[in-house]
Amino acid sequence: MSARLFYGARARLATLAAFGLMLSMLIAAPARAVDESDLLPVDQAFAVSAKATHRGRIEFTWTIAKGYYLYRERMGATAADSAFKFNPLQLPDGIHKHDQFFGDVQIYHDQVTAILTGAAASDASAADFVVKYQGCADAGVCYPPQKRTLHVLLPAAGSGTTATNADAGIAIAPPSAATNPLAAFSGNRGAASSGIDALPLPPEHAFAFDAIVDTPNRLLLRFTPAKGYYIYRDKTAFAIGGANPAVQPGQPQWPPAVQRHDEHFGDVAVYLAEADVPLPLLRAGAGAQRINLNITMQGCEIDGICYAPMQRSVSLNLPAGGAVASAAQFGAAVAATATQAKPSVSAAYADAASRISLFAALLLAIGGGLILNLMPCVLPVLSLKALSLVQSGESRSKARTHALWYTAGVMVSFAALGAIAIGLRQAGQSLGWGFQLQQPLLIAALAYLMLAIGLALSGVYQFGAGVTGVGQQLTEKTGPAGDFFTGVLAVIVASPCTAPFMGTALAYAFAASTTMAIAVFLALGLGLALPVLLIGFVPALASRLPKPGAWMETLKQVLAFPMYLTAAWMVSILAAQRGSDAVLYVLAGAVALALGVWLWELGRYSKRQNTVRTIALLGLLVAILPLAAIQHLPPLAARAAEQGTVAYSADKLAELRASGKVVFVDITADWCITCKANERAVLSRPAFIDAMRKAGAVYMVGDYTDVDQPITDFLAAHHAVGIPLYVVYPRNGGEGEVLPNILTQSIVDEALTRASK
Repeated sequence: MSARLFYGARARLATLAAFGLMLSMLIAAPARAVDESDLLPVDQAFAVSAKATHRGRIEFTWTIAKGYYLYRERMGATAADSAFKFNPLQLPDGIHKHDQFFGDVQIYHDQVTAILTGAAASDASAADFVVKYQGCADAGVCYPPQKRTLHVLLPAAGSGTTATNADAGIAIAPPSAATNPLAAFSGNRGAASSGIDALPLPPEHAFAFDAIVDTPNRLLLRFTPAKGYYIYRDKTAFAIGGANPAVQPGQPQWPPAVQRHDEHFGDVAVYLAEADVPLPLLRAGAGAQRINLNITMQGCEIDGICYAPMQRSVSLNLPAGGAVASAAQFGAAVAATATQAKPSVSAAYADAASRISLFAALLLAIGGGLILNLMPCVLPVLSLKALSLVQSGESRSKARTHALWYTAGVMVSFAALGAIAIGLRQAGQSLGWGFQLQQPLLIAALAYLMLAIGLALSGVYQFGAGVTGVGQQLTEKTGPAGDFFTGVLAVIVASPCTAPFMGTALAYAFAASTTMAIAVFLALGLGLALPVLLIGFVPALASRLPKPGAWMETLKQVLAFPMYLTAAWMVSILAAQRGSDAVLYVLAGAVALALGVWLWELGRYSKRQNTVRTIALLGLLVAILPLAAIQHLPPLAARAAEQGTVAYSADKLAELRASGKVVFVDITADWCITCKANERAVLSRPAFIDAMRKAGAVYMVGDYTDVDQPITDFLAAHHAVGIPLYVVYPRNGGEGEVLPNILTQSIVDEALTRASK
């Protein structure tokens, strides 16, 4: 593979602007406490067996290795067919534990036996059972939920002998149609309710689904939400698999639904209990054939979490015969399937809410907000605000008042930003953190703002000192209003950045209710304001700051240059979105802006102050005109793939995976500081190129600088609320591995090694 070129001049500007982020990487880089290679295979850590002590009693025994444990709330067992009609699984009490993953739970060590009672069919000599469980190592690493199928021999009727399981992992054939087709469902009626419901159920437990053939032209579907859960009627879609299927689904015949006002989608129709749905089929031919029915559905826990859209698939044998649709009817069915509404990706992050608690999300948000203070555009505002508290020489109570008003400005701004993002998502917009930087008008306005702050720090003018938060005038003359709007400014200049810990917290916010989401955004604001709060409320900390002096003026001028660099970086983003014409417009506007603020300051000392300041205001108005022109420029095509890379597309990714290639997908953007830091530190290095060559991997780059719906869908599919996103797809199929937002060469090497096996 040829060496990947760094993104030219604008990437170098982004690198210079990212020095604060690099410091945060050193502070927040995670350490791997446990090597996964040290863990036992799951079937050695949790060995499961089954035996029938008599025809109506099945005992399931898990033998748990030393240093491992199982969750009681994550265990269940159901019959896989109608050979055994069962009651809820009986589990003994476990050891109470407050778990970092699931809160207050019960766990088992060493061994545990569960009992499933019921009634075996009179002619059944064996039955198949599906057991589900999840456990962890004491060292702090958890396994994903597990599912095993056990084939259990049943004692003969009237026999007192015990039969044990003959095999595990046997595939279960789908039930065949009977005289009463719905009778084939009877063996699964308790599937959704087995086990313990104390914690959110795994999706397959919460939302059971079955399908059988009724007639050659009709299927019968059954949706069975567990008690306390519901399924959306209008978030369900049907498709027949295959490149050119000769069968198409018709209009499902839904039974009456419950009308519910849902906090995620408004007024919706849902099913709180079992729903049987006939699904007509349109066939292009009358011959017998096997079809794959693919279902997409979505549901929620009542007053709890919502699940991401779920995919289910079932293979069915259609008998010969039945009506054959006309070409017009069949074509209409194909078109309807292609255009049917997919479940909104606004809920694609919903399972994040089930992975962490609200408390954990708030802590992560506070940490992410705190690290935002190290970003190059925020650091000057923070530094001068903190020093101004010391320089003012006011009482401690006044310092606390300044800190509180600054904090109020930060938190109100974050709440407003969160409300906008959540409102747009609920209105059907597929977006995540950083969406605002896909708007050229906002990019140009931010470039102006950074330039204006830089000019103020350089001493060109003092107009608006209460807004920029610099100089003694902020604390002595502007009072609460100046402090408040300094907080607003800090949020505005921080908005282009994503700090460590923010991704998980924002994923929780986008999946949770509006109230909890706003709480997460407020926690981000608290983290951003925390340094100023500490200086205002902790005298010992304030006393450690350097004493005021003439050096502060020099520092103020030095801190202007990160602002100029940030403005230049904004212009580079604008160039990628709208081309060189946009750069010309924004630079011309910047000159008018600089002229206006210079004339405004000159007017302070002029005998014709009103005339000079009128001209200055005209210059500022002229600076606004290029913004309107930029907004109407057409977007550029996505950045062409660089040497040695492949541009992202879903079709190309599928093609590469089908050919057995390892694929490293990098979703990046010119406005993403973290992306640029990773490119500079890892992705442009010879070591990365060599690792890709050894793995035989293809480097696929998705450019998210401008709005791009396919990339938005890709982010949603991986529950990513923002970028960067790095996914490594293995050679021989399987799920892609999502890498951390902040890369190291060792992280990349290990992922590529796993993918190439």
